[in-house]
Amino acid sequence: MTETTKRWLLRGIAAAALAGLAFYGWQRYTDGKADLGIVSGNGRIEAVEIDIAAKTPGRVANILVREGDFVTAGQPLARIDAEVLQAQKRAAEAQLLQAQSAVATARNQLAQRQSEKASAEAVVAQRKVDVASAQRQVARSQALAEKGFLSRQAAEDAASLVSTAEAAMTAARAQVAAAEAGIATARSQVSGAESAVAAAQANIERIQADIDDSDLKAPRDGRVQYLVARPGEIVGAGGRVLNLMDLTDVYMTFFLPTEAAGRVAIGAEVRLVLDAAPQYVVPATVSFVADSAQFTPKTVETKSEREKLMFRVRAQIPQDLLKKHVRQVKTGLPGVAYVRLDPAAAWPARLEVKLPQ
Repeated sequence: MTETTKRWLLRGIAAAALAGLAFYGWQRYTDGKADLGIVSGNGRIEAVEIDIAAKTPGRVANILVREGDFVTAGQPLARIDAEVLQAQKRAAEAQLLQAQSAVATARNQLAQRQSEKASAEAVVAQRKVDVASAQRQVARSQALAEKGFLSRQAAEDAASLVSTAEAAMTAARAQVAAAEAGIATARSQVSGAESAVAAAQANIERIQADIDDSDLKAPRDGRVQYLVARPGEIVGAGGRVLNLMDLTDVYMTFFLPTEAAGRVAIGAEVRLVLDAAPQYVVPATVSFVADSAQFTPKTVETKSEREKLMFRVRAQIPQDLLKKHVRQVKTGLPGVAYVRLDPAAAWPARLEVKLPQ
């Protein structure tokens, strides 16, 4: 190779290198301009966890799902044995029949007391007639005795009839008062018996609610994360049987340094890019910014140390988007969250929303 050829070769290599550096610098410059007002942080997709637990103690009769299964709201997940509750319900139903029988008996007693009162009031009316008749007879006897047509003894005997009739009327009135007291007692017994019926019915409804709750159902759409109990195991009241991930409440938790975290507003737009699917860009909004740093150096006297503080941020994925792709949602996936600090800044083309069809 001649000296002239070597010189031209070196010049070509240098020109290519300069062109490469120029392209790299131009690309960094344009990327920097496009990402102006946007910060990013590494994070992981998470979801709200729901513990599916037994309301009452009992033995796990059956597990109807497996770990990783997608479930819909209202779907049966597991069953707790309810034989004891069924026995309690039968006992409560027997108590209800007894209470209903007591109501019928109390109502019959009330009717009987009301009948006794009516009879006593009739006797009082009769005794009033007897008193009036005796008083008229006394008046006639006294008039005859004054004229000498009747003896004084006979007149006194007629006067005693008035006292006897008045005493009988007083006794009849006492019977009316006793009947009224009996009616009040009977009504109280009816009310008590009816309350016992209501209590027995409420007890049956409570037991039935516990029986219904022995069928553990999914409160919302989600994915079974792990099983805690197995068929045959006994769990206490509130004992966990399985854990469910709520796929309608999904977010990414990531971390930003002090300067960026201080500028992030609740509701700011976020774009999520997952490592497992970098071709998609998922929209989200900032729903939480921690009020204290998660990673704090031992000393923060200097500015450089304060800049190392990292704050936890949460980006919530829209619920309607999650429902549309609910079966594709998976938690635990790492990725990058891009936060737009300046609402007026435009998203670069590479962060435009791209979702699976």
